[in-house]
Amino acid sequence: MAKITFKNGPVTLIGNEVKVGDQAPDFKVLANDLSPVTLKDSEGKVRLFSVVPSLDTGVCDAQTRKFNEAAAELGENVVIYTVSMDLPFAQKRWCGAAGIEAVQTVSDHREASFGKAYGVLIEELRLLARAVFVVDTEGKVTYVEYVSEATNHPNYDAAIEAVKALTN
Repeated sequence: MAKITFKNGPVTLIGNEVKVGDQAPDFKVLANDLSPVTLKDSEGKVRLFSVVPSLDTGVCDAQTRKFNEAAAELGENVVIYTVSMDLPFAQKRWCGAAGIEAVQTVSDHREASFGKAYGVLIEELRLLARAVFVVDTEGKVTYVEYVSEATNHPNYDAAIEAVKALTN
């Protein structure tokens, strides 16, 4: 299992670690309008899952904005999700204030389904650890980054290159 810290303190992750080559686990999260979102909803597209503890923090804000900017160069066959435990209403408000239109924010607050399926649910905080997953059109995981310190940025360039490799 990935070793993660939050503000330099060790935390326990719940769920199974996802590895490159695995079939992407299914999940059930909520869109900003409270409708369910599952892996099948984006079937046939390349998916980038940007996982953040909370959109109301500086690094999470920057991470979501970075992938929103990158979306323009990645094309229409790519879906980018930002997954957090924030309530759907808060996500919608945040997206409106931040001008986020190319990334779909989804909430894992109800069941922690994504967190458990991808091994990013922090037991002590009931937040998600920072991570990035890229899934190809067939549902295979092609890129994984569990950020070792939850307050650090992920490797944006590596994640974007992983998506580009699937769309060229």
